[in-house]
Amino acid sequence: MPVRQGARFLLYVFITVSVFSFLPFLSGSAADNPLEKDMAMAEELSQVESKSSTSREPAVETEKKPDEAFLRRLDTEVVVKKEEGIMQDAESYVRYMPGRAAYDQSGKVGLIASNAEYNYAWKAFGKLPVELSIDSEYIGINNSTVVKLPAHLTSLSIGAEVTLPFFNFDKTYFRVGVYPSMETGNWNFRSSAFRIPSQYALIYQPNEKLTLVAGIGVFPDYLDPVWGAVGFIYKPNDKWTFNIIPERGTITYALSEKLSLFAEGDIIRSEFEVDKDERKGVILEYNENRLGTGMQYQPNKNIQTSLSVGGAFGRNFRYDDSLGKVNIKNGFYSEFRIQINI
Repeated sequence: MPVRQGARFLLYVFITVSVFSFLPFLSGSAADNPLEKDMAMAEELSQVESKSSTSREPAVETEKKPDEAFLRRLDTEVVVKKEEGIMQDAESYVRYMPGRAAYDQSGKVGLIASNAEYNYAWKAFGKLPVELSIDSEYIGINNSTVVKLPAHLTSLSIGAEVTLPFFNFDKTYFRVGVYPSMETGNWNFRSSAFRIPSQYALIYQPNEKLTLVAGIGVFPDYLDPVWGAVGFIYKPNDKWTFNIIPERGTITYALSEKLSLFAEGDIIRSEFEVDKDERKGVILEYNENRLGTGMQYQPNKNIQTSLSVGGAFGRNFRYDDSLGKVNIKNGFYSEFRIQINI
């Protein structure tokens, strides 16, 4: 289709840009490398302050803040991090959706989903932001419709992401991520279910309050192999945060340092390789949209918990090759989530 061909063309452009932007970062001089220029400028400022201190002249107060924008994924949060050194965090959630009737057939479908993710980030060579992650997901299905669905769906992925300066454009970055994955039924991992999705994004941070993101995701051997995405993070003050990106976009209002209210929205498009009757390696697609609201509590700087409720709609399970489809009526969901910074 023309849209997918255009998306593939953008992918080739992104890959070419990443290669050419990476070369000056590793081998270029300080004049060509924006991070090297930052280090050279910091050293020069240090020498100026040292001389002024020796001559007892009033020192000019200079503050230099590094511009570092991190896109954890196109389908997850964009997090702006300013800490130095190694950063680790773990996040987990449990989501419950009670049984709801299916359209145009008898029976109900109820779901319970859980997820656990661990992220490890550092600066390779003292300059290059790199993040590794491991993500595990489980979906339990309680199905009484005539279409046979697996009792369990499981997913395991390992991710690697790197953020590069985008040529010499100020406050602009290019992020590349690859996520080898296995998405099957009941932890039945097999070679045919192995996929290597990848994502490419441009990140622009004009100031500390605003971050803009645009990019594409490439999913080889999926029914929908190319996706585009745009989004932004805007924090106008200490009270409001607009995190409008896929996946799980949120609008948050801080009642206090520990307690916040938020609204959330999410779009899920997943594919699993499962067995159906006598056929093995059948593709089962699951779609889900959600809108809800909740409360977030942060007892200390290392722990953050949230509880949310809302509506789930546009949900369906669909086999490829016309092996069956289940459209689930709109229903209720509740979710508990916890994040720990290590």
